[in-house]
Amino acid sequence: MDINEIARRAGVSRATVSRYLNNGYVSKEKRRLISQVIQETGYVPSQHAQQLRTGKTRLVGVIMPKINSQSVSRMVEGITDALAPHGYQAILANTNNDERLEVNYLNLFSKKKRVDGIILIATAFTAEHHRAIRKLKVPLVVLGQHLAECDCVYHDDYHALYDITKLALRNSCLPGYLGVFEQDVSAGEQRHLGFVDACRSCGIEPLPEAQRIVGFDADTGYFGAEQILDALPRVDTIVCATDAIAFGATMCMLEYGKDVPGDVQITGVGDSLLSRIARPSLTTVHIRYKTSGMEAARLLLDRIGYPSMPNREIKMSYEVLSRNSIK
Repeated sequence: MDINEIARRAGVSRATVSRYLNNGYVSKEKRRLISQVIQETGYVPSQHAQQLRTGKTRLVGVIMPKINSQSVSRMVEGITDALAPHGYQAILANTNNDERLEVNYLNLFSKKKRVDGIILIATAFTAEHHRAIRKLKVPLVVLGQHLAECDCVYHDDYHALYDITKLALRNSCLPGYLGVFEQDVSAGEQRHLGFVDACRSCGIEPLPEAQRIVGFDADTGYFGAEQILDALPRVDTIVCATDAIAFGATMCMLEYGKDVPGDVQITGVGDSLLSRIARPSLTTVHIRYKTSGMEAARLLLDRIGYPSMPNREIKMSYEVLSRNSIK
């Protein structure tokens, strides 16, 4: 079964079937006839033939830092949901936060145009990243960080942390902070800055010994909270850069005999499933991860269709969710 046979059975020209398969203009009646024949015969267009004809692979490369991250999985879900109706599929590349692998995948996807475009779920940018981006032969959308040189979708991490810190400081005078490495501008630098500025706006100078850089997981959150408690036994609030860190900090406080939130308030970021089932339930920030993935996919599809359009950026909104881990 090929395109010629479809055209013969539908009583239309080969060119009409070709336009139909490539989403071009076809009258309603001819579209109905072609669709009926395709359904009856189970015809599936050859991807290779379509690629030769259109120059499009109908594939998008998605480079992600951690496959087992809830935030990343929600972004990928949004990306695939937005791509599917347009006949695009995603090829996922997991880097385990290895910056060299990110650059390698940028080069690999771009080489010989193996994909029609790339979405990079970004953390940190090195000089090698910037060089690779400048050499790309296919469109790129950066997700999760602000980057002026290309289309990007990012979150308002500064204000999210500023607002949740202000909320906790209504019943606090000795706050601490557990953050992530600050080469990650959004989750690291911007969230930390939001915490510090919120404290200062309340007349509180956050103490250096009450601020620790940890990993993204609960284990490092536990040990970071333990370090803060050792240095500052009277700490009454710990603001955390992620829900996983906050969960670890909560476990630490409870094991040391501290009541949460009676003795120590804890806050997180992400509105993960963990934040809702933890006891006490976690005060957190709902970051629109899935929606941001959908927006990134839409930007990329626009860029594939209109390569010369000006660069665009989207800053996502957020929502602070007050639960039982603060007073």
